[in-house]
Amino acid sequence: MSTLIELQKHFINLRLGTFIHFNSATFQFNKGEIEDWEYDHENGGKPRLYPFSEKEWNPTDLDCRQWASIAKSAGCRFAALTTKHHEGFALWPTAYSEHCIRNAANRTDVVAEYLEAFREAGIEAGLYFSVLDITAGINRNSCTAAQKEIIKGQITELLTNYGKIPFLILDGWNAFWGGPTYEMLPFTEIDNLVKSLQPDCLLMNIGCTDGVSGTDILFFENSAGQEVDGAFCGPGVSCNKLTRTWYWRYDDPVTKVNDASWALEKMKQYFPMNVNFILNLSPNTAGKVDDNLAAEFAKIGEQVSFPAPLDELPEGWLERLN
Repeated sequence: MSTLIELQKHFINLRLGTFIHFNSATFQFNKGEIEDWEYDHENGGKPRLYPFSEKEWNPTDLDCRQWASIAKSAGCRFAALTTKHHEGFALWPTAYSEHCIRNAANRTDVVAEYLEAFREAGIEAGLYFSVLDITAGINRNSCTAAQKEIIKGQITELLTNYGKIPFLILDGWNAFWGGPTYEMLPFTEIDNLVKSLQPDCLLMNIGCTDGVSGTDILFFENSAGQEVDGAFCGPGVSCNKLTRTWYWRYDDPVTKVNDASWALEKMKQYFPMNVNFILNLSPNTAGKVDDNLAAEFAKIGEQVSFPAPLDELPEGWLERLN
């Protein structure tokens, strides 16, 4: 078992990763005005307008090896998959909900396919999981004992049935915009569960605003305007995207994406601060990444430059961990 500092150093030395957004929103909102999920339902108490039927999940040409090849072409060394987003649809056959691929038109275990493909490519494959679940009613107003069992049960499945998971990214938890708070579901309660199942699994919470006391790696959602303090020295990770939205839109194949040069400039900014960069891939409804996005990832790989591996901890790192 490695120490937390050793795990953090190892993660920071990976530097560049990809964040794969592929879930119900890929099908639900690819032609609508909503970007990723029914924000108003959680935050405004409005009736739900866009429930997702399991039968709508039907990627006809799922190709996780294509995703891995594209990530590899950019020089990505780690990856994360949205196993369950805020809507609550699980990309594995969970025993804790009927709202999963077990009842879908295409019953392929996407989590298993993703992990196999990225491990084969030599990319450290982690997972993303949303605590907020609007289908199960888990939100800023409700996190009952029964709902906690769903959360813990599904995390246990992900960390028990799929081999070594180097990191787990949680979302919709203690976030200013929604999801259960740490008062409702303490960080230590989930961290202890994760570490009991996989002691070397880093736990990152996208919504954490409490510093490293509430996450193993500080997460900055740069696409939402979260910038890294110039004095920050790590450990952190910043996420962004080349397309307009996290999830695929029907016109993405013919819409200009951000240039590779833009992403490379971001890396030059973040790497010296020991902040990794994780860039989004958004597979389409068939289960493949569009050519224009793949092309920019390849351009990144032609030009990306990584700093020397972090050996000694920078001054200030340990203070932030205490």
